Amino acid sequence: MSRAPHIPVLLDDVLAAIAPVQGAVVVDGTFGAGGYAFAARDAGADHVYGFDRDPDAIAAGRRHAGGQLTLIEERFSRMGEALADRGVGRVDAIMLDIGVSSMQLDQAARGFSFREDGPLDMRMAQDGPTAADLVNEADEGELADIIYHYGDERAARRVARALVGARPLARTHETAEIIRRAVGHRPGAKTDLATKTFQALRIAVNDEMGELEAALEAAERLLAPGGRLAIVSFHSLEDRIVKQFLRTRSGGAPGGSRHQPELNASGPAPTFARPARPVRAGDAELRRNPRSRSATLRAATRTDAAAWAGTERADAAHRSTRGWTAKRPGRAA
Repeated sequence: MSRAPHIPVLLDDVLAAIAPVQGAVVVDGTFGAGGYAFAARDAGADHVYGFDRDPDAIAAGRRHAGGQLTLIEERFSRMGEALADRGVGRVDAIMLDIGVSSMQLDQAARGFSFREDGPLDMRMAQDGPTAADLVNEADEGELADIIYHYGDERAARRVARALVGARPLARTHETAEIIRRAVGHRPGAKTDLATKTFQALRIAVNDEMGELEAALEAAERLLAPGGRLAIVSFHSLEDRIVKQFLRTRSGGAPGGSRHQPELNASGPAPTFARPARPVRAGDAELRRNPRSRSATLRAATRTDAAAWAGTERADAAHRSTRGWTAKRPGRAA
């Protein structure tokens, strides 16, 4: 029986990090095609709870659910509440594979990619405002900030100006072509010039950074002492949030930031043991699964200390479904 249409990135390393022993309760916070969840179940987990906000992923996965696998259509930031509703207060391992899935990218009608023309949508949960709403409604400054901070696009101001001038926009191909013209020729560019802006729009539409920050705090509350957390990220924005969270929660990061409180002698006890060294794909995995080339796995083990009080996340408040402001340090160039 074919369970998953793609190869999960760093699968063996993720399984080694969470060590799903007999009787363990495991959460796959980003179910997707189910590769991690099925593997954890087959490796000995007593029960796996798979979360995904994409109804298509849940519908496809339910063909293989039941018994030791329960699927929940919900954002992973709310996994604590969803599990509490099912009488689950503690789990032994949590896996997160951050970002857009290959299935979403492959469906032109979802609007995540410009490889084929489709509606400018990009909504993982298939509800709320679309990327077209963002491009057509945000003011030029807000749009430029989103593109700059979430896409690391140096020409963010030019791109935003071009998008605003071309309104209304509704399709991926027309939007990508406007972005390419605005960015201009870049000798030696290895990726399409529209890639960074499409990434930025997707992150903003789905509040991906705010969701990740909330999910990390949810994992801290859910994991039992000795529980394992494993997170695979694919670009520096995600990895920076994960790295900072684990460093701070494990007693590192002597200085605070706007994202995390400063540690001191009277502060909270570390909730995670010092994280393992990050894992990246080796040559064999890169040959087998090219998608792994940008992946980083970070893992840590939960201590018995009480979860910290909720922190004020930098992005949680400002990005409501209509709040398109990207409140990150600095401004677009």
